[in-house]
Amino acid sequence: MATAVTTRDKRAAEVNVISRKQRSLWGDALYRLLRNRGALVGLIVIAFAALIAIFAPVLAPYDPLAQNGPKQLMEPIWTKFFGSKFTDPAYVFGSDELGRDILSRLMYSSRVSLIIGFVPVSIVLAIGISVGMLAGYVGGVVDDFLMRVTDVVYAFPDLLFVIIIVATLRGTGLGDAFDGLLVIFVGIAVVNWVGVARLVRGQVLAPKAARSIGAGPGRIMRKHVFPNILAPVIVTAAFAIPGAMLTEAVLSFLGIGIRPPTPTWGVMINEGFIVFSTTPWPVLLPSLCISLVLLAFTFVGDGLRDALDPRSKM
Repeated sequence: MATAVTTRDKRAAEVNVISRKQRSLWGDALYRLLRNRGALVGLIVIAFAALIAIFAPVLAPYDPLAQNGPKQLMEPIWTKFFGSKFTDPAYVFGSDELGRDILSRLMYSSRVSLIIGFVPVSIVLAIGISVGMLAGYVGGVVDDFLMRVTDVVYAFPDLLFVIIIVATLRGTGLGDAFDGLLVIFVGIAVVNWVGVARLVRGQVLAPKAARSIGAGPGRIMRKHVFPNILAPVIVTAAFAIPGAMLTEAVLSFLGIGIRPPTPTWGVMINEGFIVFSTTPWPVLLPSLCISLVLLAFTFVGDGLRDALDPRSKM
């Protein structure tokens, strides 16, 4: 009986191994990603934040810029159970120093934060991949020149460099475009492409076999080089997105980011510090939103790194 059970278990294990071998690289990566509980929770939080950002005009109970003087500094509704007398059922998360609904401002702020997370990172990837692939594939003088430029930019502290760029362009046409949103795109892109370029250059190894059969440079890049660098680039992007969002929050908190009254989490924290001694909620709630979304992206980045690593076993 024991022998029969052992044989059955061995066969089941062999079938499982065969079924895993039949999955493609990306199918196997998706399978392992979805088995990672932390990454799955992160994906749910990101999807929830994205839905709120997309449908903010429908979901928000008030205009995020509408002021209501008599309802200034209302506290969240749940503080009523702890003895607070400054609550109003119409303001579930309370109101700020101008009587603006905090819940509505949080919802609209998620739109700016997600845009800041994805758009500059897309620009960073486009520049970094192009420079890295060109330097690694061509080599020689081109490689030396591009890597020296990369080293110069890489030598500057990231946040300080972004602050210098944003502060310098502030007040210009570029700095005033979209309430300062465009100049933040430029600042983040100029600073962060170097890491991607160095990563891609280290991954690029031009296949000699493809060259020997007469494949052109475009085909070699598209069919042989790019698929090899795709996995590390995806992981890098997953970690770069929360970094860009945090940079915007820091710039807005310092007063050189998105211009008020456009609501962002960083702007809300900046304005909330004025009344922090009176009520901490205008600071705590946007801080909590930033922390949750950044943590979610970090979990997804860790999950992608494990899922795309062929040596990992889950």
